[in-house]
Parts: sequence; structure tokens; C-alpha cells
Amino acid sequence: MKKHLFKASVILLAGSMSLSSCVVSKKKYDDLMARKNALEVDKAGLQQEKSTLEQQKADLEAAKASLEEERAQLEQQKREYEESLAKALKEGKTLGENLNMSKSQIERLNADLKAREARLAELQRILDEKDAAVTNLRNRVSKALLGFNDKDLTIDVRNGKVYVSLAEQLLFNSGSTKVDPKGVDALRKLASVLKEQQDVNVLVEGHTDDVPIARGTVGMQDNWDLSVLRATEITRILANAGVDPTRVTPSGRSKYVPLDEAKTKEARQKNRRTEIILTPKLDELFKILETT
Repeated sequence: MKKHLFKASVILLAGSMSLSSCVVSKKKYDDLMARKNALEVDKAGLQQEKSTLEQQKADLEAAKASLEEERAQLEQQKREYEESLAKALKEGKTLGENLNMSKSQIERLNADLKAREARLAELQRILDEKDAAVTNLRNRVSKALLGFNDKDLTIDVRNGKVYVSLAEQLLFNSGSTKVDPKGVDALRKLASVLKEQQDVNVLVEGHTDDVPIARGTVGMQDNWDLSVLRATEITRILANAGVDPTRVTPSGRSKYVPLDEAKTKEARQKNRRTEIILTPKLDELFKILETT
């Protein structure tokens, strides 16, 4: 009798453990699918933003190239009409009517050419002013952050924008979203420049390496959360230091935009960074393009 009771207990225990295992596996599967869907949504949004910016750049370059091509064509037409006029003058008074017609055509052509040249000159002026503003902005930021180590902080210009890259060791402890005092000092000095540059938009991008965050990290599931929360914390410091919050956008790029794809300690340290991207507003330029 005792032997039968023991077998029955073993069978019930095994069934209970199997049922518990199935429930736990389904919960893990649902959590993983939810995280996967969220990552795919974030990835699609970033790809759309990148595509939009690349399209805007392509449109600007195409518009400038089109205006320059039109100017060259008009200049060529002008030279051809002037040659025709010179030939007509040599043929004498019998070609007076044709001569008057040629003069009228040249006058219309000159008026059209001057109008197009004026638009092209205005476009070039704004582009030159933007380039000068970017160079001036880079110089002012470099001066404000002069006392920091080159390994912790770099400043360069790419695609008409100023990139301020801050290494993790300047801003955060590993896995933390709280900025160190030295990092706060750097951000406040940067904010002192940005407060005076009202025509500059600010994008704060958080970047991590490819090592997953420790399990159980409070408030974070993965490197997406870590990169976004760090960017948000930096945005908050800039805003508290006087930068207009409407000009600052925080974003997280997780591990997906590395500077170095190697799996070494040095490469991962280089990839753990925050990039503050400063972009001059182009409202005036877009208005000119609309008129053309």
C-alpha cells in the first residue's frame, strides 16, 4: 500500500513541474516577442529619419546644381546672341529690322539672366553664411571645451554639422545614466555657447557598445534603454543650463552605429559615447528654393 502511494505522489509531482515549466516558457516567449516588436518599431523610425535627412540633403544639392546649370546655359545663349548681333552689324543697314529684333532678344535674355543670377547669388550667399556659421560654431565650442582631454572629447565638422563626441568615461560610470561632475561641467560650458546660438538645433545621440547590460538593471531592459536614458539626462542638463528645450532632441542609437566594429576592449570603449550634433537652421535657404 505504501509503495503505491509513493508512486502516485511521484506522478503528481512530475505533472506539476511540467505544467509550471510550460507557463514559464510561454511568459518568456511573450516578453521576448514584445521586446523584439519594440526594437523593430524603433529601428524603423530611425531608418525613416535617416532617409528623410538624406533626401533633404539630396534635394538641396540637386537644386544648387540645377541653378548652376541654368546659369551656364543662359551665359552660352547670351554669347551666341552677341555673336549674332555682331554679324548683323557688319551686314549693314539692310539688316536693320533683324538687328532691332536681335537687340530686343538680347535685352530680354539679359533681364532673365540677371534675375536668375540674383537668385543663384542669394543661394550661394546663404550657403557661404551657413558654412561660416558652422566654422564659427566649431571654433567657439572648441574654445569653451579647451581644457578637456582629447581622448574624452572630440569636435569635428561633417556634412555641414558640428559633432561634439563625448566619451563614456567623461560622462558616466559603466551602466549608469547619472552624469559625473566633470561631465556636467563640460555640458554646462557647451550650453553657454549654445544659449547664444539661437539658430542652431541640437540632437543628443546616446551610443553603447555591443555588450548587453547586466540583468536586473533597474529601469532598463537593454542597451536601447541605456542609450536613450543617457541622452535624455544630457538633454535635461543642457536645458537646465539655459538651452531652449524646444531646440534639443534626445535619441538613443544603442550599439548599432559603432565607430569601430572590432570586438576588442579598446574598440568597445571607443563606441561607448554620446554625440551632440549641432545643425544650423536652413529656413531661409528653403524659402529661396521654393521660389525657384
